[in-house]
Amino acid sequence: MHLHWSFVWASLLAASALEAQARTWDEAYALATSTVSQMTLDEKLGIAIGTGQLNSNRRCVGDTTAVARLGIPSICFQDGPAGLRLVKNVTGFPAGLNVAATFSRRLMRARGKAFGEEWRGKGAHVFLGPSLDIMRNPKAGRAWEAFGPDPYLTGEAGYETVIGVQSVGVQACAKHLIANNQEHWRYGYTSNVDDRTLQELYYYPFIRTIEAGVTSVMCAYNRFNGTSSCHNANLIGPNGLLQKSGFKGYVVSDWGATHDSAAENANNGLDMEQPGDYIVIGGGVYGFNNLKNAVNNGSVPQARINEMITRILAPWYQLGQDKDYPPTNFDAQKRDGSGSKNLRVNVRTNEHTALAREIASASAVLLKNSRSTTTGTPSGITTRGLPVAKNRIKTIAVVGQDAKLPNLNCNELNECNDGTMSVGWGSGSNSLEFLIPPIDAITSFTGSSATITSSLSNDLDEGAKAAKGKDVAYVFVNAMSGELGSYTFVVGNQGDRNDLDLWWKGGSLVERVAAVCNNTIVIVHSVGPVNMSWSAHPNITGIIYAGAPGEQTGPSIVDVIYGNYNPAGKLPFSIADSEDAYGTAIVYNSLGFPEINYTEKLLLDYRYMDSKNIKPRFEFGFGLSYTTFAYSGLSVQKSGSSYTVSFTVANTGAFAGAEKPQLYLAYPATAGEPKKVLRGFEEIILQPGASSTVTLTLNERDMSVWDVPSQKYVRSSGTFNVLVGASSLDIRLQSSITV
Repeated sequence: MHLHWSFVWASLLAASALEAQARTWDEAYALATSTVSQMTLDEKLGIAIGTGQLNSNRRCVGDTTAVARLGIPSICFQDGPAGLRLVKNVTGFPAGLNVAATFSRRLMRARGKAFGEEWRGKGAHVFLGPSLDIMRNPKAGRAWEAFGPDPYLTGEAGYETVIGVQSVGVQACAKHLIANNQEHWRYGYTSNVDDRTLQELYYYPFIRTIEAGVTSVMCAYNRFNGTSSCHNANLIGPNGLLQKSGFKGYVVSDWGATHDSAAENANNGLDMEQPGDYIVIGGGVYGFNNLKNAVNNGSVPQARINEMITRILAPWYQLGQDKDYPPTNFDAQKRDGSGSKNLRVNVRTNEHTALAREIASASAVLLKNSRSTTTGTPSGITTRGLPVAKNRIKTIAVVGQDAKLPNLNCNELNECNDGTMSVGWGSGSNSLEFLIPPIDAITSFTGSSATITSSLSNDLDEGAKAAKGKDVAYVFVNAMSGELGSYTFVVGNQGDRNDLDLWWKGGSLVERVAAVCNNTIVIVHSVGPVNMSWSAHPNITGIIYAGAPGEQTGPSIVDVIYGNYNPAGKLPFSIADSEDAYGTAIVYNSLGFPEINYTEKLLLDYRYMDSKNIKPRFEFGFGLSYTTFAYSGLSVQKSGSSYTVSFTVANTGAFAGAEKPQLYLAYPATAGEPKKVLRGFEEIILQPGASSTVTLTLNERDMSVWDVPSQKYVRSSGTFNVLVGASSLDIRLQSSITV
């Protein structure tokens, strides 16, 4: 107890010290303006232009040039949105799609704060995240880095992440602006999106991060409505989206995402170019004296270069990074004599490890549980299904290569899938240094209580042989995706997935095991929806969708399987029986960079399925528990321009657990909105027999649509239906509002 409270007080004191260092934006801009007035043109250019991808002295994924005489260090930009990449002694956290599956603002913010603590400890100034790329199509290669297809859930996760990261004095960088939704052709395709769809769907999460005070935004590789995102005045210019939304920070390019002239980019809103040189796909627009010449010849006004540097330095001052900020103490570009990354500072903590494990468990979605017990009642001991009773199970089969340790010597982008899938590949990947695979965790937990037979490949015959006649068989299967990067193929997939099938014949492996074991439990590690045509097999007693759970993948799934953690995850997407059910497609083949027309408009995932009366196998927001919950007492009360929605959730089962009630809104038919849209959620933790009142708020924007002529949100008139339930299709309570 003494040690616990010592840690709490230390954390509170540290937080208070950081709050004391933080400044208002006005104060920060005053300091930045004063500093810029003392700088030479070359010093300004060193801040606006990265030091170069090929610079052997570069310490971070992206750097700027220090101005030592004014106390300005090289600003360090570091991947990625699931934990520090290319750095040792850090935590490999669950991916963004997993934290979305928690439907927990508490865990979203805690994860962000832990990111900030590790970035700060390593002396990295800018966290390159959160990713806010909407999952327009379930096969999109980098969708797992972000938070799914729903703008409200993505916006809340983005908001909480930014609050958490910046609470410890680290800058967050929201990315990728905008409509960056597939990897094929990403360096030049154009996303053609109408204004209402842009505002309500793809830009909405960025608005939420701006409301959280995000300090920087990264413009994307793709073109938007025909113009490169990084010199698109409608997005980033003086009268563009960001400025109209009150954004106070700076715009930085994705690495090599710049094209055309220095003047075209600077005058249309790009404040910083990274990495600063030409890297085949683009870049080098500001470097090679291009920006310097543009300033000297007047095509970029002095006022604009001053504004660029002021916008970059203001967040540095605003978060107090000019006071006692740790120096950068790693080298992401070089290897030391032993061949391993710089090991000087260890930022892992017991708290971070516990948090990574909790998020991995909390994001596990229980899709099926055909539970049998000794007494035939929920309070009895499990004989089949979940949670598994450790002392009753004597023979266990662990099947599938996804259960074993992956290749830790793959490459720095994790472009391999030969073991358990804890995270996707690319710049959004994270450290696998401390990864604990499922087979190790299961073996450690069960000890001598059971005999384990394993088949750690996806050999169908060997898998069935290992599982035959066992008390329980755990089948681990996966599907992976990642960043296009240098056009690398991973098991035949180039960034975006080729299809929604499990990799390595995973579906066939499940069926073969289920044919010989009447207590087959399937664990799916995946970057998004996968085909589950086998889910109704009577011998499959449990299915857990575990996503991309990070380094604590093994311990977290053991916690769920054996009941130490009651699963409470909810799907942040729908799982349908065909790709056509999602209403969009990845453009794989094209003669030149394609034009991708977002003709589906607001109808993604459950919204599209609702519009076509498609019932998915498992819907958005779905997730079972080892206990049961009842909803009652819905009340909707007007409070000023908002409405307060209250109801009661009771734990009516035999286990303690958490419910994640969801609030959906059905607009008046004249509004032209989808049949229903998510507008609220909460996390309620209850003991058996306990109940709690849940209160959610519908603000004016929640009940509005984007009005293109007036360029603002306007509340619709008519009758709104208020829908409260356990998923998008499991609606338990209903009421209405007439305005």
